[in-house]
Formats: sequence, C-alpha cells, structure tokens
Amino acid sequence: MNAKVGAAAASAGTDAAERSVLLLWMIFTGLSVFAAFLLWRYGLIRLMVNSDRTYISSVIAVLYIVTCIHCFWRTRAIAREGEVARGCRAILAAPDGAKVLASDARGLPGGLVTDHIKSLVQKADAQARGRIDQTLLLRTLADRLRGSNGFGAFVSDTLMKLGLLGTIIGFIIMLAPIASLDAADKVAMKSSMGLMSDGMAVAMYTTLAGLIGSILVRIQYYMLDSATQRVFSDAVVLTETHVTPALERRLGTSVGTPP
Repeated sequence: MNAKVGAAAASAGTDAAERSVLLLWMIFTGLSVFAAFLLWRYGLIRLMVNSDRTYISSVIAVLYIVTCIHCFWRTRAIAREGEVARGCRAILAAPDGAKVLASDARGLPGGLVTDHIKSLVQKADAQARGRIDQTLLLRTLADRLRGSNGFGAFVSDTLMKLGLLGTIIGFIIMLAPIASLDAADKVAMKSSMGLMSDGMAVAMYTTLAGLIGSILVRIQYYMLDSATQRVFSDAVVLTETHVTPALERRLGTSVGTPP
C-alpha cells in the first residue's frame, strides 16, 4: 500500500515537473503581453511605428510574434514527450513491465521516447548476445528531441542584426543632410534638423526593438532547451535502469559480464 502511494506521489511530482515548462512559457508570455499592452496604452508603440520610416521595428515585432508561436508549439511537443516518458516509466517499473518489451513495446504510449525503446528492442533481437550499446541511438533521440529548437537562436541573431541594420540606416538618414547644409539658409537648416531627428529616431527605435526582441527570444528558448535536456535525461535513466537490463537478461547476458 505504501509503495503504491509513493509511486503515485512520485508520478504526480514528475507530471507537475514536466508540465512546468508549459506553465513557465505561459507566465512569461503573459507578462510580455501585459508589458506590450502598457506600452500601447501610453502610446509608445504607436510612436515607434510612426517614427520608424523604414518599418524595420514593425518587421521585428512580426517576426517576434511568429517565433513565440513556434516556441509554444515546440514547448507543447516537449511537454508531451515528458508525459510519454513518465508513462513509459510507470509501465516498465511495474512487476510485469518486462512483458511489454517482449511484445515489441506495443503497450507503451506513442512518442519519441517510445520509438527509442522500440529501436532498442529491435537491436536486442538483431544481436545474438553481449551488452546493448545505445550510444548512437541516444544521439539520434537527442537530435529528434531538439527538433527545430535551433530556430530560436537563428531568430535571436536575426533580430539583433535587424536592429543593427536599422541603426546604420538611421545614421545615414541623419547624416545625409550635413553635406549640403547651408548655415545661412534658415529654411534648409530647419528641414535638415527634421531629417536628422527622423534618422536618430529610426536608429534608436530599431536598435531598441532588436535588442528587446532578441533577449526575449533567448529567454524563451533557454527554457525550452532546459526542458528538452530534462526529457532526454529522463529517457537515458529510464532505458539504462529498466529497458537495457531487461533486454540483456532476455539475451542471457548479465550486466556485469563483458561481451
């Protein structure tokens, strides 16, 4: 009875830990939306859009929104894989869990971790004896779990470079009137000052939008990469403690016996 209660508590704790990545993303995104609402409420976003004649800051904002959607999709996928790993652990930790492996792991929930376990079963069936080395299969699992997470680093770098591009364009707009500036012509002087002000606004707003967008994207994908690493670590522990020992016993090879 106590063992069942302990197993249920451990399962609930693991489930909460796996779902926490999605909860963290939702909290972070909620705070970001609230900050954007305040900026819009006080007219700062409207001021930035109207002052940026190059529309680079608007492109940065749209790219950031698209990246947030992608991060949410990847976060859901990783959270689901975490639940799959938890379900596999609960099934394989049961007293008759080894019977699932004998049926080619058909009783396990579908997911990348389950596919990895099925690959281990196929490898055990293909080799006659010896220890089961899953190094190459684990590398494949790590690559599949990471999936398109690298898109975050690409977008973060792109946002930074877009901000730098806006800075350069803004300085060009600001310095262009100086070559033909005539101090005696007050009308031309006033027009040149307006162009210089517009160029400075472009440089500052695009730089600010690029920096903020890059930082926020980095934070989101850092949380996603951390969750991906946790799922991979759980998969390694699961296969090393429950899957490979059972498969090696089925092959008639003890864990401590060299091949």
